[in-house]
Amino acid sequence: MVNSAVFAAHASRLAQLALKHGLATVSGETGFAQLGGLMDYGPNIAESWRRAAVYVDKILKGAKPAELPIEQPTRFELVINLKTAKALGIIIPESVLLRADELIE
Repeated sequence: MVNSAVFAAHASRLAQLALKHGLATVSGETGFAQLGGLMDYGPNIAESWRRAAVYVDKILKGAKPAELPIEQPTRFELVINLKTAKALGIIIPESVLLRADELIE
């Protein structure tokens, strides 16, 4: 699945349609697996917002935005929807399940 505002706005419907048509879906959008997608893997959005708040604080205290370093996400989360996997007839290897941050049953 492509990450974009359009896809994010319709993520629930896309997850439903994919399941209806027997398609496995993986997204970088946080929360996609909770909506019925097979899994999502991507940066922790809450952590990204916290880091953004640190930048805002620095700018409000006089830092020049152009002089602040660019940061990349450091924490990624894997969420697997086991109900969707079962509905699609997909068996997720134990080694992958053990690495998941969250399993939806």
